[in-house]
Amino acid sequence: MRKLGIPALLSFNGGFVDTAGFLGLQGLFTAHVTGNFVTLAAALVLGTHGVIAKLLALPEFAAIVALSRLTGSAMRARGWPALRFLLVAKVCFLLAFFILGTSLGPFPDSDAPAALITGFAGVGGMAIQNAVQRVHFTNIPPTTLMTGNTTQAVLDAVDLMVGANPTDAAAISSRFARVAGGIAWFASGCAAAALLYYWAGFWCLAVPVAVGAATAILHHGD
Repeated sequence: MRKLGIPALLSFNGGFVDTAGFLGLQGLFTAHVTGNFVTLAAALVLGTHGVIAKLLALPEFAAIVALSRLTGSAMRARGWPALRFLLVAKVCFLLAFFILGTSLGPFPDSDAPAALITGFAGVGGMAIQNAVQRVHFTNIPPTTLMTGNTTQAVLDAVDLMVGANPTDAAAISSRFARVAGGIAWFASGCAAAALLYYWAGFWCLAVPVAVGAATAILHHGD
């Protein structure tokens, strides 16, 4: 169950949190560093809101990833459950994102102090997810970066259609299924976030909190 469930839940949350954050924080990506580079440049040129949020999100993301790495390494060296701790820490960040968003939002200006604090909670949660995926789930496709996943899926689909070497076909087919599944779950998270944010605003963030908790529980039962 864990092997099937955790990649799907991580991908769903990646799409959901990034979309909800983008809608609620005037274009701030909580999980997509590349997107923040692009929207930062656009904000500087157009003079729109979000310059401060995007400038601060990048070092915060890097700092949380580094802290996750250091914390995880220190805990593993002592035989402590590093992955479980990090998954729970991610849920705490997402819970803070939910509470701050619902109590302080909406945010017409994403550079306002309340919006910055709220955005930092979302970025922190997604930074931990990216670090966890890279360190602890290296056998699954990235759960927040769909450009590489889409490229790999297309390459594998072409290889399978033209007739891959029989010795490689099984591995290619298995990888294609994993990558395509990750893309589908991420897309479903994006769609769900867009619909639920339209109906309920920041209250939709209760969903990724629940999904994050389910991820931690699945690992706990391993």
